Amino acid sequence: MLKFIYNLFLPVGFLFFLPGVIWKYRNRGGWKDTFRERFAGFSPKRIEELKAFHGAVWIHAVSVGETVVALSLLKEYHRLHPERKFILSTTTTTGQELARKQELPNTAVIFCPLDFRWMVRKTLNILKPAMLVIFETEIWPNLILESRKRDIPVVLVNARMSDHSVKGYKKASFFFGPLLEKFNLISAQSEGDAARFKDISPKANAVVTGNLKFDQKLPENLPAAEFEKYFGSGEYVVLLAASTHPGEEDLIVETFRKLQNDFPQLRLVLVPRHAERGADLSTMLTSQGVSFARRSRMAAAEPPVDVLLADTTGEMLRLMSGADIVIMGKSLAGHDEGHNLIEPALLNKPIVTGHVLRNFRFILNVLLQDNALVAVTSDAELFPQLSKLISDADLRKELGQRAGDIIRQHAGATDRTVNYLEELLK
Repeated sequence: MLKFIYNLFLPVGFLFFLPGVIWKYRNRGGWKDTFRERFAGFSPKRIEELKAFHGAVWIHAVSVGETVVALSLLKEYHRLHPERKFILSTTTTTGQELARKQELPNTAVIFCPLDFRWMVRKTLNILKPAMLVIFETEIWPNLILESRKRDIPVVLVNARMSDHSVKGYKKASFFFGPLLEKFNLISAQSEGDAARFKDISPKANAVVTGNLKFDQKLPENLPAAEFEKYFGSGEYVVLLAASTHPGEEDLIVETFRKLQNDFPQLRLVLVPRHAERGADLSTMLTSQGVSFARRSRMAAAEPPVDVLLADTTGEMLRLMSGADIVIMGKSLAGHDEGHNLIEPALLNKPIVTGHVLRNFRFILNVLLQDNALVAVTSDAELFPQLSKLISDADLRKELGQRAGDIIRQHAGATDRTVNYLEELLK
């Protein structure tokens, strides 16, 4: 009954979903050469290549953020068990490009198929994996059910569920309850996340292993941000707004303009969550009357500008490394889901964010307990809090160092997760 209901309505849902797939394919960058794998379109040559990975651990992430964490897990997993083979799949072209840039031992990289039953079956026939490991919240019924039908263990790792999400899942618990039971293991980020999964599906095997993002490691030889190409030579305080969403950019640029009256040395780097919004943000910046350069269009600005619009992908850590203050997006201007706070913390950067992060509440609370970031309670509070940080270099250094230390203290989830996965493979 579960599969019947889902597959009955899936084609209708796909008709609404398809325009978004096409739009993202055309407007987002990234790796597109093998995109037909999203529709189980594997070439004969590709099928032959993938035979060498029969019996691999299939790890599925979605976009860039999840792929970064999946790569960390995969590399550590390989270090601990060099005999293992891996398949890493992504949904987005940007995630695919990031994965393909890595030097991954014993690993094939593919696009994950859409969740039509025939596409999933064809992909499973080609891959023949020993285990399916899904990241965070990607609960695709046919992928899960068809894998379990073949006695392939299925695990949800780094699993999280917000209070907001659990309400929706509970309303459809008749559907999601039995589906969550199909996971051999749900490896949750926190006690709260595990409890919310159990609330929806009391029989689900949910355990707490910790947040894999705490185990992220900075890449060696991280390239310099080279902001001087856009801002010119001199001593600046660089404010970077990371993974911003509609409405936040207007607020941040308006606040930046006011701050520049008191701090003429201030410069802004704007990094939208979706790079394809670059044209719209260029129009906004023009209307605000600020001088800016668009990173996707120019390698340097002449004359120097006050704002860099970084409408590119895969450069977040590099850009963050050159910043003095980091604002994390999807937390201001009516947004409250939040984004990953760990990357700026690992770089020892002082962090400013909204005070409600529904998707990253545990990380927020960990940092708040030790006063390791600035959480603004309203948009109006952004100006005075930034003003305080800009005027006090010692405070910036103290906050950044404290955030980095706390994140490193919470490491260890990767080893625990790998141990659970290995137990299922025995």
